[in-house]
Amino acid sequence: MEFLHLTYEKRAPLAWITINRPKVLNALNAATLEELSQAVEMAAADDEVRVVILTGTGGKAFIAGADIGELAVLDETSGRTFAQRGQGIFRRIETLGKPVIACIQGYALGGGCELAMACTLRIASEDSRLGQPEVKLGILAGFGGTQRLPRLVGRGAAMKMLLTGAMVSANEALRIGLVDEVAASDKLMARAEELALEIAKNAPIAVERTMRAIDYGLDHTLEDGLLEEARHFGHCCTTQDKVEGTNAFLEKRAAVWSGK
Repeated sequence: MEFLHLTYEKRAPLAWITINRPKVLNALNAATLEELSQAVEMAAADDEVRVVILTGTGGKAFIAGADIGELAVLDETSGRTFAQRGQGIFRRIETLGKPVIACIQGYALGGGCELAMACTLRIASEDSRLGQPEVKLGILAGFGGTQRLPRLVGRGAAMKMLLTGAMVSANEALRIGLVDEVAASDKLMARAEELALEIAKNAPIAVERTMRAIDYGLDHTLEDGLLEEARHFGHCCTTQDKVEGTNAFLEKRAAVWSGK
């Protein structure tokens, strides 16, 4: 599929989605969001893709936010529709069933920070700056920022970021839990690929079920989470990959996963 605002590259078992609007610091307009949705569905439907790496081109920004020109003309109805569309795409990324790693270099602001938060893991370069500056524009974070940020960093740290609109450095983002790793700029892509390949070596059903169990448990009681964990464990015990994985261990060889 040909894209105008992003690139999609498959190097099995990985897929790379790169927002490609460097002249506007990879800002998310409506057209880019729709292409992102299509690219994500391509990765979801491809059994050869085990992990997705999401990044931005140009080196200056992961994504510097939404397209301000489009935001300026929104009214109550169109604003709600725009927010819900972005939320839906980001939620799809969050629940893809395959890990998505945000590879952040430069600015990750507004919708860019929200997109990173919807990913499974986040790696940032040392020079990255992250923030939710929407209050400076008279709006609030509308693609999930008010919901995911407190879940990641806690209420106080989230309130501070969302109410001041201030940016935080990569090291501060790591300290509060907004990103999971910080890497040197010249090693960022290599580290993201290394991590993605490390995950991709594991049984795909087990990886998917692990993510589902974690996400469920975060929104439910410990008792309910444990029941859900046991349900997913039981399902894994019915798979060919479980037979292959246990046999490979006993036979001291590398497992060959079928995803079944």
